[in-house]
Amino acid sequence: MKSPLLSLPGAVPAEGVDEGVAGHYGDLFREQRALADGVGFVDLSHRGVLTVTGDDRLAWLHLLLTQHVTDLPAGQATEALILSANGHIEHALYLVDDGTTVWMHTEPDTQEALVAYLESMKFFYRVEVADRTADFAVVELPAGSIAEPPAGVVVRETPYGRDLFLPRADLESFAEKAGPPAGLLAHEALRVEQHRPRVGFETDHRTIPHELGWIGTAVHLQKGCYRGQETVARVQNLGKPPRRLVFLHLDGSEVVLPPHGTKLRVADGTPDGRTIGFITTSVRHHELGPIALALVKRNVPVDAPLMADSTAAAQEVVVEP
Repeated sequence: MKSPLLSLPGAVPAEGVDEGVAGHYGDLFREQRALADGVGFVDLSHRGVLTVTGDDRLAWLHLLLTQHVTDLPAGQATEALILSANGHIEHALYLVDDGTTVWMHTEPDTQEALVAYLESMKFFYRVEVADRTADFAVVELPAGSIAEPPAGVVVRETPYGRDLFLPRADLESFAEKAGPPAGLLAHEALRVEQHRPRVGFETDHRTIPHELGWIGTAVHLQKGCYRGQETVARVQNLGKPPRRLVFLHLDGSEVVLPPHGTKLRVADGTPDGRTIGFITTSVRHHELGPIALALVKRNVPVDAPLMADSTAAAQEVVVEP
C-alpha cells in the first residue's frame, strides 16, 4: 500500500519489504539526529494493522501468544510472538489494548496469513478478528517527542517511542503538523543501535526466540501452554540456543554495506574460512558509522574479529553465549 507521504519533498521510496513508504527524505543523518533528539515522526503505514474485539479477546490471545496478556491493563504496550509447532518464530506482534479492542501491528504483507491463523483458532471464543490495514496506518513519534497525538487515536507507548494507530485518511494532515518526517533508513539505524530484532531480517525459517534476546520482552516464561512452548522451555531449562544475536561495528572504509545474508567468518587470515553466521541488517549510523546486527554460532568467541566478505567487523555481545 503506497503512502501518500511519498509525495512530500525529497521523498525517496524504500526498497524490498518496506516499499510503499519513504526510505529517506534527502538527508539520512539529519533525519537520524532528529529522531534521536525526539523530533519529527516516521511513516510506518506499510505495516499490517489488526484488531481483536470481544469479551474473550485477552484470554483467547493468551492461549496463542508467547506473552502473558490475560490481565493486560488498558493502555499498556507489550509485544508477543507466534511460533510454529517446533518453536520457530512466525510472527512478531506489537500490541496495546484500549479497554475494548486489542490493536496490533505486524510486518508488511504478513497480516493476511496472520488473520487466517487467528481465524482458524477462534473455536467457541467470543472474539472478532479484523484486518484494519486499509483503514489505519502506523506512525511513530520518537522517544522524547513532545508532540501531542491527535484526539481519539490509539497510542502504543514504549521506551523507543509512541506508535499511533492513525486513520489512514488523516496521514497527510498529521504530517503537516508533526514536524520533519524521517524515513525508514533512519528508523532502521536506530533499531540496529538499540539491538532490536525484526522478523524477516534477524529471523530465518529456524530462528527461535532465545537467539534474538526475545525471552522476557516478547516471551513470558511463567505462562501456560501455547504452540511451540515445548521448545522454548527445553532450551531455557536444559540447553543453549544454537545461535546468538551480535552487534557489529563494520570497517568504515568500505563504500558498500554488506547486505542481508552476507556470510560471516572468523578473521583468521584465510579468505575461505568456515562460515559462522550471516549479516541480518546493516546500516549507516549518524554517530557510530557503519553498524550491523548478525546471527552467529553460539560457540564463536565473543572477542573474535569477524569478516563479512571483505568487510572487517568487531562484535559486541547482545545475547550471551
